[in-house]
Amino acid sequence: MKTDWRRLVLLAGLLLLVVWAAPLAPAPARAETAVPAGCIEGEQPGGALYRICMPGFFNPVWNGELLLYAHGYVAVTEPLAIPSEAALIAPLVNASGYGFATSSYRENGLAVLPGVQDMLELVDIFTAAYGAPDRIYLMGFSEGGIVTTLSVEQYPQVYAGGLAGCGPIGSFQRHLAYVLDFRLVFDYFFPGLMPGAPLDMPVELIAEWDAHWETVIKPAVTDPANRDRVNQLMAVTEAPFTPGDVQTIYDTIYDVLRYNVIGANDTLARMGGSPFDNRARVYRGSADDAALNAAIPRFTPDPQALAALANYETEGRLQRPLVTIHTTLDAIVPYWHAPLYRAKTLRNDNLALNDLITVERYGHCNFTVPELLSAFDLLVDRVANPVPPQPVTRSYLPVVVLAEE
Repeated sequence: MKTDWRRLVLLAGLLLLVVWAAPLAPAPARAETAVPAGCIEGEQPGGALYRICMPGFFNPVWNGELLLYAHGYVAVTEPLAIPSEAALIAPLVNASGYGFATSSYRENGLAVLPGVQDMLELVDIFTAAYGAPDRIYLMGFSEGGIVTTLSVEQYPQVYAGGLAGCGPIGSFQRHLAYVLDFRLVFDYFFPGLMPGAPLDMPVELIAEWDAHWETVIKPAVTDPANRDRVNQLMAVTEAPFTPGDVQTIYDTIYDVLRYNVIGANDTLARMGGSPFDNRARVYRGSADDAALNAAIPRFTPDPQALAALANYETEGRLQRPLVTIHTTLDAIVPYWHAPLYRAKTLRNDNLALNDLITVERYGHCNFTVPELLSAFDLLVDRVANPVPPQPVTRSYLPVVVLAEE
C-alpha cells in the first residue's frame, strides 16, 4: 500500500490533534481573535460555532473530499469555542487537498447526541458554501469517538466512513459504571477524602479539583503507608496502569476521579436521573471482599434514566467502514470498549466493516504518527475498496496490533 506525502502531512497534523486535544481538560480560551486565512466561521442553526477551512496557498486544488473533526469532552462549565487544536490541524489537512470543518457543538459536557446533530448541520453548511463533497470522512477521539461511531452507524448516506479513536463505543452504561464503581471503591479505602457522593458533586469541588487533588488526595495515595490500600483499589476496580510504573497508578486514580468530579452532575441531569445499577455487583480483589461488599452503597437505577441511556449505546450496525484505534492501557476510556464494539458488529454480520488497531501502551488517545497514519490509510482504503457486509462464520477477524518498541 503506497502512502503519498499529502497523507503523511495530514497524519502529522492528526498527531498534533491528539496531543493537544485533552479530552477531559477544560477547553483553552480561543487564542486567535481573527478568522484564519482560507477559513470561514459562523453559528450553526442549533447554536454551535463552526469553522470551515479550504485548501489555499499550499495546495490550491480541493480534492473534492471533506474531513470533519468531532472534538473530545469539554467541561460543561467552559464557554463554547472552536476546538483549539483546529488551528493546528486545519492547515495540514488543507495542504493534503482536503476540506476541513469542525464544530464546537451546541453544548459542552456530555454532548454526544448534540454532537451527532451538529456534525450533520455542518455538512449542510459546507455543502451550501462549496458544493456537495465527493466523500465525507468523520474523525473523532474520546467523546468525539462515540460521536463518530454513532454518526457512521446512523447516517451512512452522509458519511463515507469514520475514524474513531479511544471512544466509549462498546457500552456506555458499562462505561458510566466503571467510573462510579471506581469512586465507590476509592471511598471505601480512603474514606472522607472526596466530598459529596458519586452522583452528587459539590460545585466547589468541580471548580477546585486540581487543588483538592494536590493537597488532599495525592498525599494520601502516594504515602508509602497506604500502598496496600492503593494496590487493593486497583485490584478491585481493574483500572489500567503500567505494571512496575507506580506513577501510572497515580495518574489513573487522578484521571478516573476527575472524570467523576467533572461529569457526574451533568450526566445525571441529561439522563433525568441515575442509570447506575450495582445491586447485583460482587466486588472482588480486596483483602476482605465480604467487608467490602457489605460497606459499598447500592444504587437502583431510575427507569427514565435507563431509557435515556439507550440513546448513547452503539448498535454495531454498519454500512460504511469504521476504523477504531485504542490503547490497551487507557484509564479514562478502557480498552474493553473496542472488542465489545466488534462483538456488536459480529452479531450484526458487519464485522468486516470494522477494523480495530490495538496499540499496546498506557495513556488515553496516546498514539504516534505511524499509528495514526496506519489508521487513516486503512480508512481511505476501506472506503475506496468497499467490502459489502457478509455473514461471518468464524469468531473473529484479525486485529491489527501495534506494539510499542
